[in-house]
Amino acid sequence: MKRILLLALAAGALAASCTPSCPPTSGNPVFPGWYADPEAAVFEGRYWIFPTFSDYPDSVDRAQIADLHRPTAAIHRNYNIQTFFDAYSSDDLVSWTKHPRVLSIDNVSWASYALWAPAILQANGKYYLFFGANDIQNNDQTGGIGVAVADRPEGPYKDALGHPLVGQIINGAQPIDQFVFRDDDGTYYMYYGGWRHCNMVRLSDDLLRIVPFDDGDTFKEVTPENYVEGPFMFKRGGKYYFMWSEGGWTGPDYCVAYAIADSPFGPFERIGKILEQDPAVATGAGHHSVIQVPGRDEWYIVYHRRPLGETVGDHREVCIDRMEFDDEGFIRPVKMTFEGVGPAPIRK
Repeated sequence: MKRILLLALAAGALAASCTPSCPPTSGNPVFPGWYADPEAAVFEGRYWIFPTFSDYPDSVDRAQIADLHRPTAAIHRNYNIQTFFDAYSSDDLVSWTKHPRVLSIDNVSWASYALWAPAILQANGKYYLFFGANDIQNNDQTGGIGVAVADRPEGPYKDALGHPLVGQIINGAQPIDQFVFRDDDGTYYMYYGGWRHCNMVRLSDDLLRIVPFDDGDTFKEVTPENYVEGPFMFKRGGKYYFMWSEGGWTGPDYCVAYAIADSPFGPFERIGKILEQDPAVATGAGHHSVIQVPGRDEWYIVYHRRPLGETVGDHREVCIDRMEFDDEGFIRPVKMTFEGVGPAPIRK
């Protein structure tokens, strides 16, 4: 009831400040349902978001949820129903269409649960969806980062390897939260890692193998200060912007910080936070991605956050807000909103 009242007040305030000629906005969250870890991209003149499904099964007693946050009880939580990914697409960032179950464990022989944090890119005339699965806790378990392939962004995606691409804990980094970055020279790098460690690997041109760097190394640890998980990379003005999440993902202090470097290898020296909780809007804001409107220096941050008054750690919603830079290229702190963003159609 408290959440409904807050949303109603926010909607009422927006309506009161707007005239009939006001353009529509996306609103936040941008689509209904409990989702997290949104990966945003632009394909074929449309915006896309691939999130993690983040609800509990109806059979779970809400009164026992707090106890289920014990690490030893992880598999008994919502991980058991995280067996698929949905996707959403839009022409303008405002109206979104759902594409259900673009990938499920039915098409990944080695994955059983905990499908997390998809990363998506287009290459070689296909679409590659990278994902984490099984939440492995040691190197005796099967799981890690996989890759699935489809002919269309909405899938259906099928496992491309029959086994994880990264299936071991290396340099202390749990193999989750992968992001694949294509540099201007066509080289593909994957950044990944939980448990406060971030690794970097180089991918083959077909995106199905890890290949050595020029110095012979295969895995390079590039962990910046305060890193927890959720790495993301983009390039602007010849600089590499490396971003990550800090704090506890079930808590209110979850946030996003960043560094700027001259190389995809770093060093990534922490500059500061640019997205964090706002006691008037939401808590637990983090695990994000970034969209640039094609052909324009116009940027949006796509992230998850927890509604005020919501105490279930997994109950998160996908939101979009503007991300701006100052004259020196530093990212300005993002202001979270209930309104979201206005239309940003892609010029075709």
